[in-house]
Amino acid sequence: MIKIINLSKRYGKLQALDNLNLEISPGEIFGFLGPNGAGKTTTVKLLCGLLKPTSGQAIVGGIDIQQQPEEAKKIIGLVPDFPFVYKKLTGHEFLRFIGDLYDVSEEDIANKIPKYLEMFELASWANELIENYSRGMQQKLVMASVLLHEPKVIILDEPLVGLDPKGSRVMKEIFVNLSKRGTTIFMCTHTLEIADHMCNRIGIIQGGKLTNLGTTNELRQQVKQGGNLEDIFLQLTGGSEYADLLKYLE
Repeated sequence: MIKIINLSKRYGKLQALDNLNLEISPGEIFGFLGPNGAGKTTTVKLLCGLLKPTSGQAIVGGIDIQQQPEEAKKIIGLVPDFPFVYKKLTGHEFLRFIGDLYDVSEEDIANKIPKYLEMFELASWANELIENYSRGMQQKLVMASVLLHEPKVIILDEPLVGLDPKGSRVMKEIFVNLSKRGTTIFMCTHTLEIADHMCNRIGIIQGGKLTNLGTTNELRQQVKQGGNLEDIFLQLTGGSEYADLLKYLE
């Protein structure tokens, strides 16, 4: 469902993404992990057509995002790390706007908007301006807007930031259920516990390069030690440097 071929992005002298190659299957929940500045958000923006690559291709659902951006974006849903919404619209108006943007039928709009507002506990706020929503509420609204057009691929950049525990639980259950129905989930997150429990495979990026790829067990074998994904991640991305930092706390 996602095929990335020799994808690179350079900003002046900075090589933000360096020759990334990756294939992700339909229905897979793929975790994309890395330290700050590793190239995760750059990859997300390239996959969604928000940036042009310096070289290489990003193909989603068989469609080249650079060659046919509008067709590709029809099957993509993006939940960014910071929700972008029109704050002078009400929650219901925003969902209606997104539905119209993606040519969702009037029948589906009428049925889905109340359902998703209820699902995300936003029904009582439906006619309030979004500027009065908390960040967590705005994040829920963005997720509801993504579900409206039933994308084949959902790309998540820290999707649970700002959510309360109940909201996080609902989101995780939604992602798992969508995956079972064949939706591909590409997830960037620093919350390693979530990646450990949800993701079928995990890729680790450092300095713009994909350095490790596999299931949690396969990554565990690469470091030849036990532990959870956090322990594995720290070992793969510089465990010795982490230990040195802890000395300052002694």
